[in-house]
Amino acid sequence: AWKRIFWQLILLALGGLGLLRFGLPVLRHLEVLIPMGVCPPARTPLLRDNFTGPLHPWARPEVLTCTSWGAPIIWDGIFDPDVAQQEAVRQNLTVGLTVFAVGRYLEKYLERFLETAEQHFMVGQRVVYYVFTERPAAVPRLPLGPGRRLRVERVARERRWQDVSMARMRTLHAALGGRLGREARFVLCMDVDQHFSGAFGPEALAESVAQLHAWHYRWPRRLLPFERDARSAAALGPGEGDFYYHAAVFGGSVAALRRLTAHCARGLRRDRARGLEARWHDESHLNKFFWLHKPAKLLSPEFCWSPNIGRRAEIRRPRLLWAPKEYALLRG
Repeated sequence: AWKRIFWQLILLALGGLGLLRFGLPVLRHLEVLIPMGVCPPARTPLLRDNFTGPLHPWARPEVLTCTSWGAPIIWDGIFDPDVAQQEAVRQNLTVGLTVFAVGRYLEKYLERFLETAEQHFMVGQRVVYYVFTERPAAVPRLPLGPGRRLRVERVARERRWQDVSMARMRTLHAALGGRLGREARFVLCMDVDQHFSGAFGPEALAESVAQLHAWHYRWPRRLLPFERDARSAAALGPGEGDFYYHAAVFGGSVAALRRLTAHCARGLRRDRARGLEARWHDESHLNKFFWLHKPAKLLSPEFCWSPNIGRRAEIRRPRLLWAPKEYALLRG
């Protein structure tokens, strides 16, 4: 414990100086000094995945492979992808993948997102893509593999990009209660401004799935960017919050996602009625939900990585890569 405290103090001191003098990249280099923790030996034999069976957390001793509540954190090397594929086929699954492509995000990102999904996402499984957009006619029609379908759902164009983000939970909740919920057993919800770069298979599925944020997975809890305004429905108090989860990837069973999206939509409505907006919008509410209702599985940052962070020894096989963020162009 004292070693963790020591490195946290070093990070705070040097990171603060680095931010003042050189900017954020210095902090990026310093944070690799923070130990991630290890899964207790007594817990490792009990770690199981709903698709791969027993996991092998000892294959990755340099990273944290489980949570305090016993959920696995999925890293490359601790599961057998072939077993996961076979189990998904045995269960006769259809997996849903939702993405919002609104405004200029449609032209900029959607085609590459779908093309790379066909190459890497749930290969060999039945998949239904759900694209939510205000311009259905502009959605590219790509050739899809056997058992894979594309659905396009019209959504209203919001005035601000923040409203687009926050309306997502309400829209997903309705879709999960309709055709999407009837067609798919598990659903993954993703941002469009990224592309697949490696196999993203059934090992990513579970009753509820959260994604460790690539920019924050090593940070001590007190520095994580949770909503701290106590007036907000998304607020987490001192000592609350487990990890910081990225809203670019989350998922689960249809029933579990209905609960998550209902919670977030309700919190967003409550904040709006009070004239509030959480710091990170729907992502703040998602983090509040996963604090109250622990996810069954966490995906390591390998599953959604930002190349701007640079090389990290523990990131062996990135599955999704962030696209360059051109906010001034896309949100103007």
